[in-house]
Amino acid sequence: FFYKEYNKQGGIKMHILQKISLVVVIIGALNWGLIGIFNFNLVAFIFDNISVAISRIIYALVGVAGIICISCLFDDTI
Repeated sequence: FFYKEYNKQGGIKMHILQKISLVVVIIGALNWGLIGIFNFNLVAFIFDNISVAISRIIYALVGVAGIICISCLFDDTI
């Protein structure tokens, strides 16, 4: 699933899924920051008129991305 690929400098390159997950987690963190500071939920604001199910899918994707990003914590070369 996650493989280690070394670049020319000897460091490990992030897998593309890890990069995508990291971006999704950062966006989720920014949304939580907006909720905490301004009591404004950007996901609910954008998708409120479309569907509650879409909002729930987005929240689930952020959660899955967070789980994927946990693998970065156990990478011993960082």
